[in-house]
Amino acid sequence: MQRNTFAAGVTALALVAVVVGLGGSEADTRIVADGSDAAPRGAVTGVVNFAGTAPAMPAIDMSDDAVCVEAHSSPVLERAVEVNGNGTLKGVFIYVKEGLDEAAQYPQPTDSVWVDQQGCRYTPNVVGVRVRQTLAIRNSDPATHNVHATATANRGFNISQPVQGMVSTRSFRTPEAMVEVTCDVHGWMIAHIGVMSHPFFATTGDDGSFTIPDLPEGTYTLEAWHGQYGTQTAEVTVGADGATTEFTFGS
Repeated sequence: MQRNTFAAGVTALALVAVVVGLGGSEADTRIVADGSDAAPRGAVTGVVNFAGTAPAMPAIDMSDDAVCVEAHSSPVLERAVEVNGNGTLKGVFIYVKEGLDEAAQYPQPTDSVWVDQQGCRYTPNVVGVRVRQTLAIRNSDPATHNVHATATANRGFNISQPVQGMVSTRSFRTPEAMVEVTCDVHGWMIAHIGVMSHPFFATTGDDGSFTIPDLPEGTYTLEAWHGQYGTQTAEVTVGADGATTEFTFGS
């Protein structure tokens, strides 16, 4: 009887050691159906290039709202296509579309994803959030905004924010790429939100690069989404040294 108790204790300690040894990030603490995850991991890194001549973005006419005009010292351009100085594309959302273990469960994030309204623009204007994770939207302007989310798989919402500093929170119940967010008061305000069931996604910034860390070794299909140019997919095989890939959008 004592030997059985000792064996059970050793098994429990070994399980704890496996979980603790995985690390502290969301992806590192991945739990699969059998309670273990011994697969090596790697990161997918890459860049989104822009081919051709960058289109000239028109200036936004904010003259109907003095608060919006006064928030800027120079003309504000639309952000439909933002080409970086190094010839890459900003605001592309990349995520793992296929290849993940369907039995995998990922710890629910406890932090919030923030979107601000500053100078009558959404910042950031392309962002990812997990299913049931809190999306917090702040109005930093001394002007009335409303946050109008148009969804297909999820329930949309339309929140009035008449007070500067006001914060509203919402969440989504199912994956969806992408949810469009506008403002009925200021028609040029547009943002997009990728709702994911897993933590393997990224958005390109000022250098057009992206990193999706901690993927178990295997073959995956990535999808890259851009509001103007649509979607592209790429297959990557992640080994111990990770994987690299590129996307190219253009006119």
